[in-house]
Formats: sequence, C-alpha cells, structure tokens
Amino acid sequence: MALIDSFGRKITYLRVSVTDRCNLKCFYCRVGDDRMVVESQELLTFEELTRVIRIFSELGIEKIRITGGEPLLRKNVMTLIRDLAKLPGISEVSLSTNALLLERFAHDLAHAGLRRVNISLDSLKPETFARITRGGQVDGVLRGIKAAVTAGLHPVKVNMVVMRGVNDDEIPDMVAFARDHGLILRFIETMPIGEAGLQADVNHMPAAEILAKVQSSLGRGEELVAESGGVGNGPANYFGHLPSGTAIGIISAKSRNFCASCNRMRISSRGALVFCLGSSGQTDLKGSLRSGISDAELRALIVRSVQLKPSGHMFQNEEQEGLGHWMSRLGG
Repeated sequence: MALIDSFGRKITYLRVSVTDRCNLKCFYCRVGDDRMVVESQELLTFEELTRVIRIFSELGIEKIRITGGEPLLRKNVMTLIRDLAKLPGISEVSLSTNALLLERFAHDLAHAGLRRVNISLDSLKPETFARITRGGQVDGVLRGIKAAVTAGLHPVKVNMVVMRGVNDDEIPDMVAFARDHGLILRFIETMPIGEAGLQADVNHMPAAEILAKVQSSLGRGEELVAESGGVGNGPANYFGHLPSGTAIGIISAKSRNFCASCNRMRISSRGALVFCLGSSGQTDLKGSLRSGISDAELRALIVRSVQLKPSGHMFQNEEQEGLGHWMSRLGG
C-alpha cells in the first residue's frame, strides 16, 4: 500500500523527534529564555513510537530519520534505533545530530543499525560557533564527525545554516573542509519557523547568493554542475564540483519552493503528527494512542491525516510566517 496525499505526492519518509532537549542553544532555533523542560510523560514512549512507525511502514514509509532537539540526549535511544531498523519495510534509519555526543556513541549507533548521519556545523571558527550556539565548542563537533566516519556511517552530511553577516564568510572554508574529509556539504537558508526563526530571518541569504559564493571559492577549472537525482531523501538540490567530485547541496526553503516534491511527514517530540513545517496543521497521535486506539483505527487516522497535508508552506507570505512549529521540537 502507498500513502498518497491529496496532491498526488507519495509519502515515503518520516522524521521522528524524540526529545525537545538540546545541549546547544542555537539562536535561530531557540529563544534566549527557552529552557525546553519537558516531563517524560509528555513524550511518546519508544514502544508507542515503534507501534506508530510499524503502521507507517505497512502503509509505505521506507525511511526514518531520528531527530530532536538533540536525539542522543534521549535515554536508551539506541534501543529505539535497533528496533526500528528491524521493522519490515524500513530500508534505512538515519539520525540528525549536533555531533557533540557522537564521539561516544558512533560505533554503537552503527552496530544498532544506523546507516547515516546529518550533522549541524554552522561555523569552523570557535568564536563564531560559540556565538551561534550560545556557548558551544566546535572541537567536540569535529571529533564527532571524525568518529562517524571511522564508525562507517555513510554518507556523513554536514549542514550549514548560512546567515548573512554571521557566517557567510566561511563558505569557502566549509567547502574545503568537506572536500578534505570526504563529506557531503549542504547549505541551508534560514527559515522563519517559530519565534527564534523569525528573529534570525533578518540574516537570510537566498540560495542564488550562497551558490555564487561557493562558485567563487572553487579553483580554476572547477565548476558547480547540477546533478540529476540527489543524495538521500530530502529537499536539497545537489551539485558536484570538479575535479574532486565533492557533493554540495542547497536547501532553499524560502527563495525556491520545493513543496511539490515533498515526500515526508513528521512526528513531534510531544506526539503530534505534523503535516508541514510551515503550517500549523497536525493530528494528536499521543492522545489517540493513550485512549486505546486499535491498529486498524490508527492506520485509518494516519491515512486521513496525510490527506490534510497542505500543498506548500507559507514562508513567502509575511502574514503567515512563524505560524508553523518550534524547530527544536521537530528537528527540521
């Protein structure tokens, strides 16, 4: 069976947030007084999550990404990854992380069935990284990247949220870093999601300018070449730069709408099935699960919910911006 929304899009990818908590406090993700204190009973248990994802897999979901907050802060998350990797129909379980705990957990994650990681790295400069993350240390992230590569997680993708006047001067350095370490590099536009995202949107740099900076950083004879297909399941448009072959992606949620090809749904850390980052629509899975819903009823609820997925986000509409969700509860 396939999950097809009302606009004909096939839904095959589910992003699952397991915690609001994070050991960084990036200013474009969280507001200054946001402590993200969540009682454990507010979160779906791993048994509940596994049940929901089993139903999703029976409906055609093939790939799962575990997100947060910082998902490695959730106690026993390795058990969840192991259980999900064993579900029939699930071909891949991946993880989004800030990598601060990867040095400790990368080997065990790979052994549990994790296949690949997306790592947030917005700056290579210690002082800029500390400014963006409100006190984080970039050396821990770099050690985590090395651990992920050593553990055999592949591909390792590095995500840089590009912000004008904050870190856009580091685009050439980030390209060189990805080339030197065999990483896939993705540049991401700021997105006006939640209060923090709206505040950070003053630093927005559109994809065309980001790509121009990438091109200007390349050596003689090197040129960005658009690739047919992609590297993974997400919204990035990929390029290869020659002769190294390093893959570079751009996620342009605001300047170039990619909603027509969206293949995903999201489960928030608090048990909501979220239709789109840029809209407020959602279904309360937690309430239904804890009221004794049957598998058949849960399956029908999911199918109905997918039909409510909107045609696209409203990021370009100033009246709608910020009406979506907290990025820290969904992991992007």
